Amino acid sequence: MPRYALLLEYDGTNFCGWQRQGELPSVQKLLEEAAAPLNHGQPPTATASGRTDAGVHAEGAVADLELALNLPPQRVRDAINFRTQPHPLVVRAAARVADDWSARFDCLGRGYRYRILNRPARPALAAGQFWHVKRPLDAEAMHAAAQLLLGRHDFSAYRAAACQAKSPIRTLDRLEVTRLGEEVHIIAEARSFLHHQVRNLVGTLHEVGQGRRPVTWPRQVLEGLDRGKAGQTAPPDGLVFRFARYDPAPDWV
Repeated sequence: MPRYALLLEYDGTNFCGWQRQGELPSVQKLLEEAAAPLNHGQPPTATASGRTDAGVHAEGAVADLELALNLPPQRVRDAINFRTQPHPLVVRAAARVADDWSARFDCLGRGYRYRILNRPARPALAAGQFWHVKRPLDAEAMHAAAQLLLGRHDFSAYRAAACQAKSPIRTLDRLEVTRLGEEVHIIAEARSFLHHQVRNLVGTLHEVGQGRRPVTWPRQVLEGLDRGKAGQTAPPDGLVFRFARYDPAPDWV
C-alpha cells in the first residue's frame, strides 16, 4: 500500500489535541476520517511528527499514513482538504514516501514558536493565538536566561508530570526570545521535546521577564530537577508547531 507524508496546518483552538480521544474533535480523527474514502472507506492510521495538546496550533506539522488507492500526491492533498472543510485543518502539501518511512521516527528536528501579546489590551483579531500578558516583559533578560539552558541536560524540572518519555535527557539546540513590537516571540528547536517542555520553559522565562526572578534562576531550576520549583505551564494558545526536519526532505507537492 502506498505511503504518503502530509504537511499540515491547523488552528488547535477547538481541537482536543492531535491524538484521537473517543468522539472528541481531534486533529488525528478529522484527518483519518477525511482520508477514509481513499482507503476503501476505512480510516487509515495517521502518525504525527509530534503530538500537540489541546489548543496548540501548527503551521508545519507532518503526518504519515498508508492508503489503498495509489494516487498522485496532489490528488491526496486536494481530496483530504475537500473533506476537512469547514474545519481549520489543511494539508499544505503531500508526498509519496518509502513504505518504511515514519513522520515520527525519521524526524531529525522539531521547531516551535511561542507568541506572547504584551500589551494592556486583549487581542480582538487573533484571539486564541497568543498568551496575553498585560505587564511589560523584559525580552532581553528572558533571552539571556534562555541561553543558559542550551545544550544536553536532564530537563526533569521542565517536563509534565504525565510525560511518558523514558528519559528526561534532551538536547536543546535553540531557545531565542525576541520582541517584535507588541509581541514577544520564543523560538525553540531540538531533536525532540518532553511533554509540556516548551510551555514550561516559557512560563519560567516569563518570571524573569516580569522582573520577579534573576536571569540565572531558570538555570538553577534546571539543575534542581524539581518541576515544582519552575514557573507555570504557559497557556497552549501561543504555541505553534513550526516544522519537522527530515534528510532527505519529502518531495512536497
